[in-house]
Amino acid sequence: MGSGSYMNLEEIGMRIRDEREKLGLSREKFAEIVGLSSYYIGQIERGDRNMSLDSLVKIASALNLSIDYLIKGHIHYMEDILALEAFEENYKEEVDREIKEIISLLAGASKEDLGLIRDLIRVILPHLGKNKTS
Repeated sequence: MGSGSYMNLEEIGMRIRDEREKLGLSREKFAEIVGLSSYYIGQIERGDRNMSLDSLVKIASALNLSIDYLIKGHIHYMEDILALEAFEENYKEEVDREIKEIISLLAGASKEDLGLIRDLIRVILPHLGKNKTS
């Protein structure tokens, strides 16, 4: 087995823990965000347990990191960085369009309706994505 194919679970776990802590997230809060148990996150962060690809993607996404960085500690190729930047720009434009559409839908609402809609959004947002099957 070549050195390029070996994954150091302790280093991966350390990067995950460091990035989680940079975001000021407790292990419990982070586990809740990614939809995994706090115990499982602890095992991953200590390097005691390998994770599924699905878990790796959830963790990388929640930390806003590339999978390449999580696994290897660095991004290898400039093309990867440029592709990521292009993806992020397209994503940002799509989000901006969605936000503008939401604002236009709200434009005719009364002050009371806007307060109710705001409260509904606050209640709904934390629960979105939790019922998706892996």
